[in-house]
Amino acid sequence: MSLVISLMLYGIAVAVFGPPVLRSLTHRGIAPRLGVVAWVVAIVGALSAWGIAAMLVTVEFATYWGHPKDVLRACFAFLWTPMHLHGAAASRAATFAVAALVATGAVALVVRAARVAVQMRKRTSVHARAVRLVGRRVPGIGAVVLDSPERQVYCVPGPDTIVVTTAALDALSADQLAAVLAHERAHLSGRHAALTAVLRAVATTLPGLRFFTGGAAEIARLLEMCADDKAADEHGSLPLLGGLLAIVGIAEAAPGALAAAGTAVLARAERLADPVGVIRWATTSTALVGVIAMTVTGSVLTAVTVAGFGALLS
Repeated sequence: MSLVISLMLYGIAVAVFGPPVLRSLTHRGIAPRLGVVAWVVAIVGALSAWGIAAMLVTVEFATYWGHPKDVLRACFAFLWTPMHLHGAAASRAATFAVAALVATGAVALVVRAARVAVQMRKRTSVHARAVRLVGRRVPGIGAVVLDSPERQVYCVPGPDTIVVTTAALDALSADQLAAVLAHERAHLSGRHAALTAVLRAVATTLPGLRFFTGGAAEIARLLEMCADDKAADEHGSLPLLGGLLAIVGIAEAAPGALAAAGTAVLARAERLADPVGVIRWATTSTALVGVIAMTVTGSVLTAVTVAGFGALLS
């Protein structure tokens, strides 16, 4: 039980102290790929710690479940002898009840998260097929063009589709359009939509935990910056910056879509217009690598320490 408590406390520590540290390192968008990895590792670390703790408790549940007569006898004895709170019967009944509750809750959360992810995937697939039917292909653009007064450029997976509205085509120059389309292609090639879908499913399943809702938003912002960097490497920062500013203020894109100017436009424009120096980039990257290493090894060290103390005490 001490291992379970330690894992729970580790997950809580990551969820409480991780966000302020990560935000301080990633708010400027320096080394966004490392920033994404750091956030994902922290989220996975907390979920893994809680998941392993739930699994350990569930093992106890399975042990008692394999002997139903003992469970019923323990519950009966516990109900009829409430004064013996420290007896073996009371301990067995309490352990069974807690384990059953944890196992049921863990399975329910996993099922709900999977259901949300599947529903989001279906919505994006339906939207992608719909725009392919109502839109038209324009030679040399490599995207589906929709007639709309709103300036929108976004991509949706399944099948992978980049959407450009006629208003956006009118607002963008040739260089700006090429840079913005490269941004969307970076999203598709990097499978950013799949990652954001999983994170949104977790955040929707656990809406009361700001660590997951805030983490999903931060990762979405950093993924936009990752796509910005890829597009800027191909077409330069100025055309991409001009394209973002030309289509800023667009209407909300489809659910699950990644819009070129839909997330943290001002922060992205600032980093494109005023990139950081090499020293600051190296310092931030080193700090992020350190945070990643600490998070990855934290759960292992916790388990080893608790197991070691348990062996010494026995």
